[in-house]
Amino acid sequence: MAVDSSLPSPLGPPACEKDAKALQFIEQTTRNAAGVQERVLAEILSRNAETEYLRRYKLGGATDRKSFKSKVPVITYEDLQPEIQRIANGDRSPILSAHPISEFLTSSGTSAGERKLMPTIQEELDRRQSLYNLLMPVMNLCVPGLDKGKGLYFLFVKSESKTPGGLLARPVLTSYYKSEHFKTRPYDPYNVYTSPNEAILCADSFQSMYTQMLCGLLERHQVLRLGAVFASGLLRAIRFLQLNWQQLAADIRTGTLNSKITDPELKECMERTLKPDSELAEFVAEQCGEENWEGIITRIWPNTKYLDVIVTGAMAQYIPTLDYYSGGLPMACTMYASSECYFGLNLNPMCKPSEVSYTIMPNMAYFEFLPYDPNSMGLDPTRLVDLVDVEVGREYELVISTYAGLYRYRVGDILRVTGFHNSAPQFHFVRRKNVLLSIDSDKTDEAELQLAVDNASKLVLEKLNASVVEYTSFADTKTIPGHYVIYWELLVKDSAEPPSSESLSQCCLAMEESLNSVYRQCRVADNSIGPLEIRVVKSGTFEELMDYAISRGASINQYKVPRCVNFTPIMELLDSRVVSKQFSPSLPHWTPERRR
Repeated sequence: MAVDSSLPSPLGPPACEKDAKALQFIEQTTRNAAGVQERVLAEILSRNAETEYLRRYKLGGATDRKSFKSKVPVITYEDLQPEIQRIANGDRSPILSAHPISEFLTSSGTSAGERKLMPTIQEELDRRQSLYNLLMPVMNLCVPGLDKGKGLYFLFVKSESKTPGGLLARPVLTSYYKSEHFKTRPYDPYNVYTSPNEAILCADSFQSMYTQMLCGLLERHQVLRLGAVFASGLLRAIRFLQLNWQQLAADIRTGTLNSKITDPELKECMERTLKPDSELAEFVAEQCGEENWEGIITRIWPNTKYLDVIVTGAMAQYIPTLDYYSGGLPMACTMYASSECYFGLNLNPMCKPSEVSYTIMPNMAYFEFLPYDPNSMGLDPTRLVDLVDVEVGREYELVISTYAGLYRYRVGDILRVTGFHNSAPQFHFVRRKNVLLSIDSDKTDEAELQLAVDNASKLVLEKLNASVVEYTSFADTKTIPGHYVIYWELLVKDSAEPPSSESLSQCCLAMEESLNSVYRQCRVADNSIGPLEIRVVKSGTFEELMDYAISRGASINQYKVPRCVNFTPIMELLDSRVVSKQFSPSLPHWTPERRR
């Protein structure tokens, strides 16, 4: 699409010529959302017409919406798993995409306890980069002068594995950071990081975090924005500083690098950068040595204008803690993306977290929307509506068709329409469908939690003549890192011999071993989730919980114990009845390799 950058942008005056082109692209693409969507679908269907998947549904080369919607079914990951497994095992025939599958992107969502594998093609990197290229031009409209300093972003690569057929399987951001798009990105004065590539690309999470924090401290007056992908990641960085500031200050004082930094490229890079600075070392020690860490971000990085973190969905639980550490700095949520597809961006990134809406960019994929009805028993594909036909105020489940070979795929995100920018709708992210607990990138649903409780009960409690009568849970984010808390009410056959502390600790570990691989990776490799905690409550507590719910208007006939709680009075009631607390005594098992 040709872009005329000489036209003024309705979004505001651009900071530079490059920004003018990006803002005009947003305007032109969103003005003709229906036309762009029609073109995108036709491109996807024409290029992939000879794939095994589309031939199965006898489209006969048709590229129009009516044929597509009448013949191609709406699917979930489980429907597609046989095809994905064939590709993972080495089948290189055009099963889903006419273009070769270049790698798999591992989703934070899981199937049968393992990360979902999302097929991708090489050109998708260009498409993802095209969305990244729009973020700073929009941010520059809201925050002037970002070319006068740097961003302190805590970015990390995660472990990757290979499928039996030899394709890489890794998270989408790891794929991006390791790509030439990121490693050899052109210099942009509006988007300079304090962290060198060597620190971001170091696979050892301690060495990566340590050196990124060290670089941020060395350039503290240059830092204009702090960020991480998720709010939980930025809080983890603050916690890391609390635990390691003395060693960081010592490195700055002496100009020598911590001996734990052993990665050769990273070590060489840091030794070129690090010079003795006793004044800075003293400042770091003075600030971090104080007991009160309120406002620590603006005390150490005084020129910070905003935090760049995702605080929508499950991440909203971290907003009060971020407010505490930052002294109430604005929090910018800039884009909406997943392993399956990058969707859109926030055209008002400095709005309040509760008001964040993402504008779907119609060139990224073909989008459909299923009106969300939690009481619906089945799927009626005729109810799906196109991007431009959604209604303000309604909630929808997102369904996508991508260039890489996903067709009418249910992503699992529930979105509420808040308005339109030109003809492109804007959505508030409501939640992931069926997710009960989430601390970081983990997503635990009710079935997984039930299975974990069952397994712990079978492995440990049955031998002690005890069982779980009722349970509920919550994601405790007051600790850093956050952790799962499970409330158990037990039935003990011999009240004189209740389960010991050691037995309950083993129950914690048994539950963790039963949770999905994303949870276990967060625990073992990323250190982004703390040990699971079981709080045993007095007998009769859950009857009190029901009485409380009924007193507030719940129907006694329809009452079900909530499997996750976050309402303060209920949590206060539960905590007032706790008789013992135990934590998981060790890490659960996890390896980067997928279960065969």
